[in-house]
Amino acid sequence: MSLGYAEKLSYIEDVGNVGMTEYFDPPHVLQEKIERLAMMVKKSKHLVVFTGAGISTSCGIPDFRGPKGIWTLQREGKALPEASLPFHRAMPSLTHMALVELEKAGILKFLISQNVDGLHLRSGIPREKLAELHGNSFMEACPSCGVEYLRDFEVETIGLKETSRRCSDVKCGAKLKDTVLDWEDALPPKEMDPAEKHCRMADVVLCLGTSLQITPACNLPLKSLRGGGKIIIVNLQKTPKDKKASLVIHGRVDKVIASAMEFLKLQIPPFVRIDLFEVILTQALSIDRKYVNWTLQVASAHGRRAPLPFIKSVEVSFVDNQDYKEAILQMQPFRLKRRTMQAKSFELVLKVNFIDGCGCQSVEINIPIDFKVSIDCFNPDKDAVLQRLRDTAIQDLCCGQNAVIERTAFLMPKSEVTVYAIVTNIVQYIKSSNVLADSLSNGNVKRQRESVNGTGTSRKRSKVHRRKSRY
Repeated sequence: MSLGYAEKLSYIEDVGNVGMTEYFDPPHVLQEKIERLAMMVKKSKHLVVFTGAGISTSCGIPDFRGPKGIWTLQREGKALPEASLPFHRAMPSLTHMALVELEKAGILKFLISQNVDGLHLRSGIPREKLAELHGNSFMEACPSCGVEYLRDFEVETIGLKETSRRCSDVKCGAKLKDTVLDWEDALPPKEMDPAEKHCRMADVVLCLGTSLQITPACNLPLKSLRGGGKIIIVNLQKTPKDKKASLVIHGRVDKVIASAMEFLKLQIPPFVRIDLFEVILTQALSIDRKYVNWTLQVASAHGRRAPLPFIKSVEVSFVDNQDYKEAILQMQPFRLKRRTMQAKSFELVLKVNFIDGCGCQSVEINIPIDFKVSIDCFNPDKDAVLQRLRDTAIQDLCCGQNAVIERTAFLMPKSEVTVYAIVTNIVQYIKSSNVLADSLSNGNVKRQRESVNGTGTSRKRSKVHRRKSRY
């Protein structure tokens, strides 16, 4: 059972009632400020962005000090809102994707986040240009060789504790640890050092959706001032650093950033989510060698014991063959055991049913079975395959496209493991009368999400570590 949002964030200090009131600049003032922001960003030589919980509220993840924030509701004795989508299905906001475009355009040089929701990394910000100061709920790291593993499920522990998985590097095999800090944990140097370095180099530090009250992180933007840098703050609440800023904007982050991107003539890219799963076929001859006893399993690409959070059930049927009974696999592990005459070959159909929050309800995959396990592996260019899937999803504006990205055969036991990549969500950010449209409900900003999706998401926040990464 995963930890609750408040528990995941217990390492953050509660600093009183400061900043709970929301402020909104008048429309004409807001537009003038947004144009100033855009010009400062355009002229910048070394832009650093510093983000907090406020950039993820439009993803359905509550902040702390807003009217519906975690700490606000707790002080008022109110229950935390029930999430309509699980945390692991949260999609990046317009602001997340705008930052991706700014990085690709060469404008954004480094990004620092206090969130543990992992959305910056998932949105496409390069790992080497990101510091997640407080950790990442979806990241495990190897304390021995430093490899990081980005998961599609929430890691079950916090406080840099050992998890139930090991490093997959055959030369290592050490037990992995979570990356989310607890109360007593200091900010990791591998995150803080590059963050401090880039803040000192920055001529503009843009603070988005943060109250700038959590030390020592909140003092990072101030390091730009010694070198003549300027601070911009976009937040609905006042912050203790407002007097140090060259520009303070009180407005919804997504609306401010959408207008600034329009002024900069930069397009906000769509977000395409691709998830992975394995199909494992294991076989063995019966004692009399007349039959093949075989097992088919749909499993996580992150390890046999890892959860598969985005799949609800699997239906197995057989093409043009009445000899085999259909099956519905409703509980993990999704496993089917059957016996077949050795000489027989056939084709089965896997109907993979997805949970709410995915952009399509199901996908069907045909799998030919002939029990001939080749010793040859199939390893196409993974990045090229994933990029083709993204391009096709954007072109077709729908989910469900899938492709094989790896196939490996084993002789003992005789088995074949095929890794599939599938597009499970696509989010487009559409400009409409100076705002946008969205199925996730986003205040003044909307995103249009393709196909069948839920609304809202669960509760949490973001970190880093270097620099070897594995999908």
